[in-house]
Amino acid sequence: MSFLYKKPKPTNEVEHEENFKNGVSYFGLPSEVKFCKKCIISNQRPNSEYEFIHTSKTEKRTINIDDDGICDACSFASKKSEEIDWEERHLELKSLCDRYRKTDGSYDCIVPGSGGKDSFFQSHILKYKYGMNPLTVTWAPHMYTPWGWEDMELWSKSGFDNSLFSPNRKVQKLLTRLAVENLFHPFQPFMFGQKFLAPRIAMLHNIELIFYGEHQAEYGNAISETKDSEMDRKYFISELDEEKMSLGGVSVSELRNTFGLSTADLKSYLPLTSAEVGDKTFQFHYLGYFMKWHPQGNYYYAVENGGFVTAPERLSGCYTKYNSIDDKMEEFNFYSRGVKFGLGWTSEAAAQEIRCGDLTREEGVALAKKYEHEFPERFISDFLDYISLPRRDYAEISELFEQPEVDREYYENLTDKFRSPHIWKIRNGEKILRYSSWDNENSKEEEDRSASEWIGNK
Repeated sequence: MSFLYKKPKPTNEVEHEENFKNGVSYFGLPSEVKFCKKCIISNQRPNSEYEFIHTSKTEKRTINIDDDGICDACSFASKKSEEIDWEERHLELKSLCDRYRKTDGSYDCIVPGSGGKDSFFQSHILKYKYGMNPLTVTWAPHMYTPWGWEDMELWSKSGFDNSLFSPNRKVQKLLTRLAVENLFHPFQPFMFGQKFLAPRIAMLHNIELIFYGEHQAEYGNAISETKDSEMDRKYFISELDEEKMSLGGVSVSELRNTFGLSTADLKSYLPLTSAEVGDKTFQFHYLGYFMKWHPQGNYYYAVENGGFVTAPERLSGCYTKYNSIDDKMEEFNFYSRGVKFGLGWTSEAAAQEIRCGDLTREEGVALAKKYEHEFPERFISDFLDYISLPRRDYAEISELFEQPEVDREYYENLTDKFRSPHIWKIRNGEKILRYSSWDNENSKEEEDRSASEWIGNK
């Protein structure tokens, strides 16, 4: 029997090493790995793109590191500290709110989020400092954590209506499995829903102003994109036909014809069209354009003003307890990124906190060495169940997969399929980074001391 998706086999280590010698790098990543001298990010980190055009053949644009060894995200952080007049930006935000504020007390802006520290900060400050009436909107996580649900409740208790959209789980599980198989990107279907939900809800309530959080330049997109506060409408509105749009690495037309998904199944995951939008004039703005974005500061703000609770223990592959804690899938999202790009959750979080002045680079390096690429063990059973497609639930669709239900062996072999040879060595089944931020940075004693003496963010 011919399967569309065959059971992955263990990596051929000899072939993997030959590919390295021949200069093979996956996803169009730079073959030479470089690390920023200010933070610990590398030139392998992909920039934000229009996700609905991605397939397994898409080549990634990555963060730029200049001739002085400084990444674009660090350059933007310097600009925030040294060049931007934040009082002037405050007046710009006040003027924007004055234009859209409704005097009858009805909703005048939308803040999408999960009730985490950032979305809480955005909605709370817009309401209580700028006098707006936000409607908060949430695309439900794949699998709520208990503390994530508690923070959702605390968000509403702090004075906000919330429109919670829970997608058809049968469809989302299928799309997530496809995204894992084709792209090793378990979070992609969620990202579609999260992105497109806000404008769809805005249309229902006749709301023209939508606030998102930080700009992608905080993580490495080009500083030239930060010339104003508006987000590119192409992230939300597209005229591409169904052959050119993809979900989970599969064209929309194939999702219809091969997997039997209907318009109702797919609509929430697709960008809006100009015909749908009609004459409505949405404004998509980054709140981070108007105020100096500080994730750790947002956390303290959410604790003080809403009683925000953290996870009971640090997150797998990271050192914090308050970042992206609402969804059990998050740990696999960052683990997958670490496999593909060689940068795990610790590097991503520490790089940002180094730019904000909350960590030294030495502390970031030591933390990365200690926690980077840790396997997300605590939710593995939930995850494998989520991406499995049992025959009793998926009938003909499951027949397209040699092994519809995923076990640990299947997942680990699939994982190795996405380890680029220019990033990873594989020796007797052990996966070893060829390059890391902690290589040649300090002696082992200095690294161990930095990690052991670190007492948490102050």
